Amino acid sequence: MRILILGGDGYLGWPTAMRFSQQGHEVTVVDNFSRRRWHLAQSTDSLTPILPLEDRIEAWEEVSGKRVEARIGSIEDAEFLDEVVAETLPETIIHYGEQPSAPYSMRSRQAAVETQQTNVIGTLNLLFSMQSYVPDAHLIKLGTMGEYGTPNIDIEEGYIEIEHNGRKDTLPFPKLPGSLYHCSKVHDSTNIHFATRIWGLRATDLNQGVVYGIETDETALDPRLATRFDYDETFGTVLNRFCVQAVVGHPLTVYGGGGQTRGYLNIRDTLRCVELATLNPADRGEFRVFNQFTEQFTVSELADLVAEAAGRVGFDVTIESFPNPRVELEQHYYNASNQKLLDLGLEPHYLGEELVHSMLKEIDRYRERVIFRAITPKTKWNPGELEGGALSVARET
Repeated sequence: MRILILGGDGYLGWPTAMRFSQQGHEVTVVDNFSRRRWHLAQSTDSLTPILPLEDRIEAWEEVSGKRVEARIGSIEDAEFLDEVVAETLPETIIHYGEQPSAPYSMRSRQAAVETQQTNVIGTLNLLFSMQSYVPDAHLIKLGTMGEYGTPNIDIEEGYIEIEHNGRKDTLPFPKLPGSLYHCSKVHDSTNIHFATRIWGLRATDLNQGVVYGIETDETALDPRLATRFDYDETFGTVLNRFCVQAVVGHPLTVYGGGGQTRGYLNIRDTLRCVELATLNPADRGEFRVFNQFTEQFTVSELADLVAEAAGRVGFDVTIESFPNPRVELEQHYYNASNQKLLDLGLEPHYLGEELVHSMLKEIDRYRERVIFRAITPKTKWNPGELEGGALSVARET
């Protein structure tokens, strides 16, 4: 199968590229290295040292005997994207190529606009490229459970049956995005749904929970194949950040009361979910939505799990309540369905002490690379004042 991976230099994109390449597929990755530039701009970095993309590709070919092709450019550039799609004629397009951070989208007007332009325009360009050159290709788009917010009803997988004034219909599940990043993902879903209904494209929206983990089968083959691992307040997800904090002796920063509940999954399960969606494509004109997570936890439950697991292997861990920089409910109902991927054959890696221990061990190898000032949250959702008309941000200078 010819597979095009947008965002193929990223945390998920690079392991995905290796996974499909190992299976014998023709894999091409696209990236413009925005994530690397954003880290450079804020003087942060991946905990794991990661090679430049071309060096990664060479190392992968040396280790596996397989080749991944690369195209360097931005999917916001319609001409560039048209050329890539026309040349590669992908049968499956896996779309990770977006600005992925809620805090980044809230740090300033400029960052908010950049997030919306990167994500919404990039996806719109892709839909037009598909319609023009590969209308039968299957789009697998990484969405987010954050599109739904935290409604006081069960969260279904994409759609809900509604009865109103004696009539029934099945409609997209209501969206309550909690950041301007999440708003961009809602816009993406709306545009993709439109393209399937009007143009007959086929698409699967993977509304992913919070991903954790540092290793996949492919990255474990050679240190040069490592994927990035972010722990900073902008790009680091909560469990990854807690594990780094535990290793370096920083208090685990629980926002507010810690009752915020979300869905979580291991990076290995992300790869398997994408694989299952690829092997079982949507029909022409179909917009499928899979809720991609395996377990639900509150933030406090995660902190307690990390503290207990780290304590058993000799780390001295404390938990600290930190003023919540986000505008969100800290105690709420949360019950989301995730049955569709299980029905396709997903066998989850559930979170437990053994898995946390493996993460702590790997993080400890690179503890000297930790940038302490990057850990504490600074970006505020509601700063209470404006700087030049932009959302302000409380920063350490």
